[in-house]
Amino acid sequence: MGLPVVAIVGRPNVGKSTIFNRLVGERIAIVEDKPGVTRDRLYGKGEWLNRYFHVIDTGGIEFGETDAILTQMRHQAELAIDEADVILMVTDGRAGVTDADQELARMPNRTGKPIVLIVNKIDNPDMRADIYDFYTLGLGDPFPVSGSHGLGLGDVLEEVVKHFPGGEEEERDDDVIRIAIIGRPNVGKSSLTNAILGEERVIVSDVAGTTRDAIDTPFERDGQHYILIDTAGMRKRGKVYETTEKYSVMRAMKAIEESDVVLVVLNGEEGIIEQDKKIAGYAHEAGRAVIIVVNKWDAVEKDDKTMLRFTELIREEFKYLDYAPILFVSAKTKQRIHTILPKVNQVAEAHSMRVSTSVLNDLITDATIMTPPPSDRGKRLKINYATQAAVKPPTFILFVNDPELMHFSYERYIENKIREAFVFEGTPIRIWTRKKT
Repeated sequence: MGLPVVAIVGRPNVGKSTIFNRLVGERIAIVEDKPGVTRDRLYGKGEWLNRYFHVIDTGGIEFGETDAILTQMRHQAELAIDEADVILMVTDGRAGVTDADQELARMPNRTGKPIVLIVNKIDNPDMRADIYDFYTLGLGDPFPVSGSHGLGLGDVLEEVVKHFPGGEEEERDDDVIRIAIIGRPNVGKSSLTNAILGEERVIVSDVAGTTRDAIDTPFERDGQHYILIDTAGMRKRGKVYETTEKYSVMRAMKAIEESDVVLVVLNGEEGIIEQDKKIAGYAHEAGRAVIIVVNKWDAVEKDDKTMLRFTELIREEFKYLDYAPILFVSAKTKQRIHTILPKVNQVAEAHSMRVSTSVLNDLITDATIMTPPPSDRGKRLKINYATQAAVKPPTFILFVNDPELMHFSYERYIENKIREAFVFEGTPIRIWTRKKT
């Protein structure tokens, strides 16, 4: 089950981005005292009392005639309400209740989604009397907060987590491999989905952004059960459909979190752009097994070295994915489509592989003899013991005399030795150093 989603809605300049930054604990959103300043796709992860959740900031409302403002706010709020488990509606305590607030307040009641009403900019106790007019919105008790000072947000979060889905975790069948297909729009993700499934299960169009929702499709092949998730294309900021794609990105990120293996799809005709690297980074940071799939290879003019040159380009541009295998396919002609699922099986097995402690420590001992650990100011790193702490991704803990002595280059050396000894193709490896107690 994916994390709950909290969407922040409200008219311009009520402090949505300030509250967003407070909830995710980072200054991700640009905060400026000017209406409509939020232009980025803004999503992050928040936590309250060990309950984790996604947060979406519905910024980016353009200004024009009053009717146009209300229309666009209504559109964004509808998207947020559709996607979220809980809605945070932010109002401005200094400005009081406005027509736009009234318009937004009507919408959640039609869907049954829980909504928590925030009256922002209540920066001192004397201003609390200003919140009572907000009862007229019909959204229950308003919560007075100061986003800029962080006051009152604890009470808000207490209320928010009450509305999260019941807490029962979805049972995951370890025998089922969940595959997420991600990539920027129009790289052929839906066509690839249909080619893998062998049937027209997903609408395919040349129009970028046709797929809006993440679609789960269970299927079975050669006795192995899979769930294939085709996600909406992630488009670079500033392009069309900006408000809609804010939520498409969130859906794709949720799909990554729920997957075992991620197919990062590139367009062989167009080559690699910056957005491809950002999208692949989501899967790497989430610790998922990754396969890079170069689609539309049939349309590429090539000679006997074209594939080698493109492989070298991928390795150069995706240095952090040096563990990921690369497949060159064509969803249109079905070229090499049959190689995808066997490779998925391999990387899924590596992603969940566990190494015995004795074998791991023998490997570490041999590695340190071949290349002794570094020293700093006369003090040398000593690795006393190693153990595997987790799978998906494989995570190793090295107990050492002083973690400060572990240079990233030596950590990389240890990772490479682990990869040489065991087949960890397609999966990231996490290595943590801890002081031996």
